[in-house]
Amino acid sequence: MNKKDCTFCKISLGEIPSKKIYENDNFFSIPDIKPVAKGHSLIISKNHFETTLDMPSSLGQELLDCIKNTTLKLMKENNAEGFNVLNNNFESAGQVVNHVHFHIIPRKNGDGLKTLV
Repeated sequence: MNKKDCTFCKISLGEIPSKKIYENDNFFSIPDIKPVAKGHSLIISKNHFETTLDMPSSLGQELLDCIKNTTLKLMKENNAEGFNVLNNNFESAGQVVNHVHFHIIPRKNGDGLKTLV
């Protein structure tokens, strides 16, 4: 995918408006447009990397910062009791947008959502 055609790059550049939940120098979070649970959100890299394998390891601290701050806010807003962090890489693993992103899914006991393990 070309960066100029990437939906997440367009969001990062402000070409597509979005409601940011949290942001740091290299990542931001927004609500998912097709949530599987209340509060389901995405952590997206500001720079275009197709998968987690393409992302420099040096960004790990900022990624974790964005995951933690987003999750704390979502758990509080949604009275969640837990959360899942999900990252799909490549089409065979369910990646739909070829720009690295992580799903944060707030959870409650008995919410009926299935987990992989």
